[in-house]
Amino acid sequence: MKNLVITGFGAVTPVGIGVDNYWDGLMNMKCGIDKISRFSDEDVPVTIAGEVKDFDPGDFMSPKLAKETGIFIQFAYAAAREAIEQSGLDIEKEPDRTGIVMATALSGTSITAETEYEYSVEGRKKVSPRFLPKILGNLGAAQIAISYGIHGPSFTVSTACSSGGDAICVAAMLLNSEEADVILAVGGESSHCPIIMSTLSQAKALSKNPDPKGACRPFDAARDGFVMGEGGGALIIETEEHARARGARIICRLAGYGNNTDGYHVTAPRPDGSGAVSCMKSALKRAGMKPEDIDYINAHGTSTPLGDPIEVKAIKTLYEGKEEFIPPVSSTKANTGHLMGAGGITEVIACIKAIETGTIPPTLNYKTPDPQCDLDFVPEGPRKASVKTAMSNALGFGGQNSSIIVTKYE
Repeated sequence: MKNLVITGFGAVTPVGIGVDNYWDGLMNMKCGIDKISRFSDEDVPVTIAGEVKDFDPGDFMSPKLAKETGIFIQFAYAAAREAIEQSGLDIEKEPDRTGIVMATALSGTSITAETEYEYSVEGRKKVSPRFLPKILGNLGAAQIAISYGIHGPSFTVSTACSSGGDAICVAAMLLNSEEADVILAVGGESSHCPIIMSTLSQAKALSKNPDPKGACRPFDAARDGFVMGEGGGALIIETEEHARARGARIICRLAGYGNNTDGYHVTAPRPDGSGAVSCMKSALKRAGMKPEDIDYINAHGTSTPLGDPIEVKAIKTLYEGKEEFIPPVSSTKANTGHLMGAGGITEVIACIKAIETGTIPPTLNYKTPDPQCDLDFVPEGPRKASVKTAMSNALGFGGQNSSIIVTKYE
């Protein structure tokens, strides 16, 4: 594996827009989950979500582009802009060696639902020509590429909850195969609409806790499902050689990545957690590391009764015989909700900031221990620690697994 580094990052989340505000939100134990403002429907069983507040697309793109893009694309675009600007990357110098990988789980589902209602129920039979460009998953990558002149490889990854992590995996694969020198890995998600809330609720995936601030409680005994979130995340990933040649400020190393599938069930992970174990081992192998080298794990930790204990089991299996080396584990989804396609990237950013600041973000709402979830979940608040290496897990519907390892650049 080539030496890969991260030189820029960007975030749009329910607890803050921009990486600094996002991190401040995590450090101040802010919860961005509240009553949904996008729609009002008493028939929908779940009406809470993590929404991005005070987002104005005009702060990041032209009015014309804002009219032509869905909100999931706008979130991705805003995060990408922050990452590109921070990296100091001059894409015009090497457009053919710069690529992009976009992550989105549900792309323009909410826009599709709204347009179908207008067409079928309200009788608006003239569908806007902007409809299709607003909903296609790959148009996030396309709009960013058009704006910044990216001419290299372009892929769109849609692997449910692990989309963001898998986008980073694909970016690393492209760099390792020398298809590009720089890859923008970016994710965007906004799917708060009645049909998505209804189907996930009927699948018993979403929390029915009426308290927005206490509904998402990863690893807690009273957890009853995840909470939808929305947002965007972006990373500039490049070969160390390329970054050093252009004099870039290197934030951290992308040390390892793992990707696999359970091949077991549409919504449930393998009961023994073996898929997640194998994925974490794959990331460690690529990084040339052992489990005891990890100082912090940002868990997938969605707050579901089924998923959380299986992830704990996977982590304990990874450290079997070396339990004393299991590092602190936390989930930031209690702050933001589940950002779906963007979450794998924003959670890696949380790992990077943990390394930068020597502070581990806490797990909100962890109050009642569950005997099946018996790790150190950092419930008391942000914790000062020496963090040189961190791992982020993203585990998706369909048995999709990704693990990303980042390390301090020295």
